[in-house]
Order: sequence, then structure tokens, then C-alpha cells
Amino acid sequence: MMSTTSYAVSAKARAKYGRFLSEHDYEGILACQSVAEVIAYLKTYTHFAPVLSGVDEREVHRGRLEALLRQYQFSEFDSLCRYDSSVSEGFSRYIIERAEVEQIVHFIVLLNARSADQFFFRFPAFLAKHTELDFEHLATVRDYSGFLETVSRSPYYEILKKFHPDSKGRLPVAAIENKLYELVLQHMIEFINKKTKGSERQELTDIFKKLNDYRMISRIIRLKRYYHMSPDEIRATVNPQISGLSPKLIDAMCEAETAEDVYRIVNETKYGRLISRAGSDYQGDIGPRVQYQIARQKLHFSNNPSVVMISFMFLSETELMNVVCLIEGVRYQVDPKTIRSMLIH
Repeated sequence: MMSTTSYAVSAKARAKYGRFLSEHDYEGILACQSVAEVIAYLKTYTHFAPVLSGVDEREVHRGRLEALLRQYQFSEFDSLCRYDSSVSEGFSRYIIERAEVEQIVHFIVLLNARSADQFFFRFPAFLAKHTELDFEHLATVRDYSGFLETVSRSPYYEILKKFHPDSKGRLPVAAIENKLYELVLQHMIEFINKKTKGSERQELTDIFKKLNDYRMISRIIRLKRYYHMSPDEIRATVNPQISGLSPKLIDAMCEAETAEDVYRIVNETKYGRLISRAGSDYQGDIGPRVQYQIARQKLHFSNNPSVVMISFMFLSETELMNVVCLIEGVRYQVDPKTIRSMLIH
């Protein structure tokens, strides 16, 4: 039976979700003619108002705006974690590790582009308070050996040291990213097995495995469509250890001729139902869309507070993705119909 504190976690998460952007808000933002108008709308009509109250919409830099929104997202989830100490440490660590990996990958992308000096202007300063990685020093690094030295005491070093720049000085970003996120997922599964039990453990494990499965499916489709990688090259990017996908299905997807063939193979399995909801137009973007569907269902119907908490986090991520999409769309004067089709809600 849930404790009073547990009920409070679920109630608070659902209340916060109730303040998320509505269909009316999305249409209001789509009607904006400039980024300044978008910011003014967010400041006036949405739950983002507190973090944007001191922002001058005529002068704020787009990067600064996104950093503020990400900081707000982090603080919202952190406030939920304080209600349930039994899982807060593991979930907080998961959030931070994912943010660390995101910044590591971002730095490597800049390193490949010989623009590592730009990292200083882009990493979220608030993250420095929650991580042992020295992002300020990383901003001064200009080669991979210096990068490895900077992260040598991190849990990511054993993975990163196995990669080396090719003859053109470029690093395999996708392969590095996959391995790092696998490590973060492994840490999360270990935490779940150690700190939870019963239906809570089962539900959390199922969520993370299922999300990993759909991300793998999405990755295989993307690698087929845009990189035309061989079956063996694609197999090297999947992690069947934390997955519900059968070896037979994984092999069939890797051997498929085209991305469309992968989609047809998966659509004939139990995974096809949620993918169909995402729509065939988003075959390469299945992960975030399925994550949204799973999280929304779990937030409303799960009896486990930890499941409600992590579902809120996933939904918050989706909302932030939508806001960034709207800002970028308005900034570059993309047709509202096109922007609307990219939103997940």
C-alpha cells in the first residue's frame, strides 16, 4: 500500500503535467511571427513564466534561452525527487548521466568539425553544479588526447579510450554515443534491481527495456536509410543484453534491404502497434514518439510513484523538444503546418 509521501509524489507529478502546454498554447505559439513573440507568449501564458520572467525577449540569445529552459526542466524533476528518497538518488543520477553523455557527444561533434572552441558558449552552466566532469576545462581542449585526459576519472573513460580518430581526424560519433547511452541504461537497470522489488521493479524494467528496444529499431531504420551500413556494421550498434527483442528479429532487421523493409518486419510483431500510432512518416524518429505514448499512459494509470516520476520526466523532455522545435521553426520561418507535424503531443 502506498504511503502518504508516495501519494504526494504521484499527485504532484500529475498536477505538474496538467500545466504543460495545451493544444491552444501550441497554436498560439505557431501564430507567432518571431522568436521574441514566442518568448513573450511563454512568459505570459505558460508554466515557463517563472524561469523567463527576467528575460528580455528582444535580446536573449537562442542558446541562452534553451539553457534556461533545460535548467527549469531539471529543477522541476529535482523537486519531485525530494518527495521520495527511495528512488530519487538513482533517478537523479540517471538524469545527470544522460546530460553528461549529451555534452560529451556534443563536444565530439564539435571536435570533428574543428570547432571545439564553440563548446564554451554552449554547455549548460547549471550542470556544472551536479557533475564531477570539468566542463570548463573541457572547453579549452582542442584534441582527442586532451579530451581523454579530461574525462579520465569519469565512468565513461573505459569506453572512450577504445575509440581513436581516423586518418582525417574524425571520430565515430554514432558508435560512441550508442556505447555511452548503453552504459547509462546499464547503470539504471542495476539501480532498479538493487533498490526496487515486486511490481515496481517489473514495471520500471519493462519501461526501460521497451524504450531501448524502440530506440534500437529507430536506429536500425536510420542507419539503413541515411548511412546504408552493412548488416554487420549495424549489428555492432545494438545491445541485445538489455532488450526484449529476439535475436531472430534483430537479425532480420539488420539483414533487411531497406529502411522500409525494416519497418514492415517490425510492423508484423508486437512492436508494430505503437509504431503505427507514431505514423509511417516518422519511421526514423520512433523512439521519442513511442516514449511519449508509454510515458503518458504510465503517468495516468500506474500505481507506482517511481513510475509516475520517471514518466513525468520523459513527458517533460518531450515538451522541451516541442518548444525548441517551435522556436527553431519560427526563427527560420518554417511553414506552420510543417512545424505542427513535427510536434509530439
